[in-house]
Amino acid sequence: MNDLNFNFALFDSFPEMFFLVNSHGKIVRMNSVALTTLKQHTDETEIFFDYIELCDRNNSEIIFSDALKNSCSKELETRLFINRNFINVKITIVPIKDSNENESFALISVRDISEEKRKEAELIRFLNVAENSVNPIEITDLNGKIIYVNRAFEVASGYSKEELLGKNPRVFGSGKLPSSFWDKMWATISSGKVWVGEVENRKKNGEPFYTQLLISPIIEKDGKVSGYFAIHRDLTEKRTLERQLIHTQKMESIGTLAAGIAHEVGNPLASISALVQVAQRSSKDPFVNEKLSLVKSQITRISKIIRDLVDFSRPSNYELELTDVNKVITEAVEITRVGTKAKDITFETNLSDSIPMLPLIADQIQQVFLNILLNAVDAISEKKEKHNEKISITSEADPDWLTITFVDTGPGIKDENLTKIFEPFFTTKKEGKGTGLGLWVSYGIVKSFQGDIKVKSKLNEGTTFIIKLPIHN
Repeated sequence: MNDLNFNFALFDSFPEMFFLVNSHGKIVRMNSVALTTLKQHTDETEIFFDYIELCDRNNSEIIFSDALKNSCSKELETRLFINRNFINVKITIVPIKDSNENESFALISVRDISEEKRKEAELIRFLNVAENSVNPIEITDLNGKIIYVNRAFEVASGYSKEELLGKNPRVFGSGKLPSSFWDKMWATISSGKVWVGEVENRKKNGEPFYTQLLISPIIEKDGKVSGYFAIHRDLTEKRTLERQLIHTQKMESIGTLAAGIAHEVGNPLASISALVQVAQRSSKDPFVNEKLSLVKSQITRISKIIRDLVDFSRPSNYELELTDVNKVITEAVEITRVGTKAKDITFETNLSDSIPMLPLIADQIQQVFLNILLNAVDAISEKKEKHNEKISITSEADPDWLTITFVDTGPGIKDENLTKIFEPFFTTKKEGKGTGLGLWVSYGIVKSFQGDIKVKSKLNEGTTFIIKLPIHN
């Protein structure tokens, strides 16, 4: 025992607390750090386990006894209650024996891990926030290789975590931004500053992925950058809304222009039409009358275009009335069905019985349905090979929206034309076969009812028009 007492002074130079404890748990000796921490005197004796948090005390005594019995070291983490405060500690129990008295003792080291626990708690909190964040998050090392992505990043990019770890973020880059853009970004974050910019990436399936990207350097205590933390804010919806706003503004501008055209062209056209009629009555020459009839038919065609423009550019004078949309759809289908081009086309309707009456202008909404149906018939008639051609119309409702869907088996629409489909005078039909105003007018009518109209199409796979009208309770 004397040898142990003498040698124990060696532990006074250690930063941890050291205790010499006998087999009954009584503290025989402690180093200077322990004396200072516990505020004890050397002639005072304590039971070591009295300092351990009550809920862990029984388990720690069992571990202590097992270490002495089997002569093997043991470790545990717990909390000590010292000076009315709890301290997170890691305890190491090393059994030893006094060669003179053949009595069992244990050398117990106690290391304060409060700071480690604090950092661990912070890390867990960060991980929970990162994993549950709706914003895509990535962390890279100094070389730009990805070492972490959260679940939102996997969903947004379409890549799995396993596919991204160890890769450079350029794996999902669009390649549209110049190298000078990225050079400036690297210069900013390498200097320890935060960089913010808008970027376009590509999902795994090739779709664009627009984000506002914030990259912050991860700086260690010594001031050196050890990696980079990046968070994305999805701008896809913002870009879509911007495009819709631009399109709406363009429609408003063209509507204003249409009113002017109707005024400036309508009056001279009426005069020309009157002069043609006078000339027809005055002339007996068959050739002249034939040409005048041709002029008159072209004037009629121009007048129809002007009427469509006026219908779109000025508010309707019709009053809203409760309308049975299913009945209007059925009437539009019957009108379309009698056309010569539609004789080999099957019309399928699946109309929900739970559709409520909606405040609409029946003639206008019927015009929308007819425009879509006639376009579908024209598209199918242009196919070189026809087989089981059909047009399907469905209606369904939820508490907020009525949805009408038109699906045809036509040749589809090219991708580059999809964004132009509702623009005035745009048509894929041959010259003289269409004015290019039908869908433009339809767009204006649906919007006037606070609804929406969209088109989905793939070349050689048909076209789908979706009309959504609000259900006002």
